[in-house]
Amino acid sequence: MGKKLLLIVLLALVGCKGTSQEEKKEIKKETAYKVTKTDAEWRAELTDMEYYVLRKEATENAFTSDLLDNKEKGTYVCAGCGTPVFRSEHKFKSGTGWPSFDREIQGNVAYDVDYKIGVARTEEHCATCGGHLGHVFNDGPRETTGKRHCINGVALDFIPDGN
Repeated sequence: MGKKLLLIVLLALVGCKGTSQEEKKEIKKETAYKVTKTDAEWRAELTDMEYYVLRKEATENAFTSDLLDNKEKGTYVCAGCGTPVFRSEHKFKSGTGWPSFDREIQGNVAYDVDYKIGVARTEEHCATCGGHLGHVFNDGPRETTGKRHCINGVALDFIPDGN
């Protein structure tokens, strides 16, 4: 009986994806960004993983980013176009396996809603090129903003201060 119930619940969850997700994704892609390139240009300029995350809204595996434990002072920029999106002083250790920040650089990160896992989540993307960065949640440090910008490290490049 328990196995049958589990199977029914699993099938219900898998079948929950509707067409509204694709429609919302298409609307976002119509946004005009300052930096626009063809798919072939993005593929030529980005690594396979950067392309997959930034252009196809994928998520890198947890604990795989070289930037996860980076403690240097500097600026995190979009790996697609170089737009500054986060500062090192706003980075914190969340324990989630992805670089986390309590705030973005104002005006350089844009937001949308995605339903990829069946519930609404706030997606973050570069306001200059539209590259997918990650998601923002309301479980960050209470003593600052209360936000956790959970960012794919592969979507970022790091520029140390003084460079």
